[in-house]
Amino acid sequence: CFWMYGGDGWAYDIGFGGLDHVLASGEDINVFVVDTEVYSNTGGQSSKATPLGAVAQFCASGKRSAKKDLGAMFMSYGSIYVAQVAMGYSDAQTVKAIKEAVEYNGPSLIIGYAPCINHGIKGGMTDTQKVIKNAVEAGYWHTFRFDPRLAVDGKNPFQMDSKDPSASYRDFIMNEVRYSSLARKFPDRAEELFTEAEKQAKEKYEHWTKYSKLFE
Repeated sequence: CFWMYGGDGWAYDIGFGGLDHVLASGEDINVFVVDTEVYSNTGGQSSKATPLGAVAQFCASGKRSAKKDLGAMFMSYGSIYVAQVAMGYSDAQTVKAIKEAVEYNGPSLIIGYAPCINHGIKGGMTDTQKVIKNAVEAGYWHTFRFDPRLAVDGKNPFQMDSKDPSASYRDFIMNEVRYSSLARKFPDRAEELFTEAEKQAKEKYEHWTKYSKLFE
């Protein structure tokens, strides 16, 4: 069992070509991406993993483009096991995804949400598992599993694991300086970007939910 482990800057940006080549090869290899949504190791610059409306170094007025959907891109191959996990929300789902990835005789990709010091979380990094839980409950992050083996049996390979959002999306993002600082400095722009970001998050959840019911 061979695992590759890296951050979002590598997976979404500077190493994406290599990652795509490896996962498209069909080899039995497992990749775990720790997604902090920012180039953490080099000073907190914006990356293609950075969400709409987030502030980052060299992006002080908020990112205007949407985050790259790495999971959807690799699910499109149909032969790659793909999962998006959030340990603080469900350690059972996280472990299940890792187990399924190991058992799958082919390439696999797991993307895990990871709070970061560059997010400027109120209260600091003292309870990141709770922050992860809040991210899913607010509909900011979604968890799912895509197992190509199910399609072979005529079943839906996609399984939505997130529940319907039960908390405020806006309250979640405003608990982090990468969003709240934009609201302070550029309130009109922040309102525009945050409204669009919340709309996109809701639409993506609805899309995944419909996808999970295709074979019913």
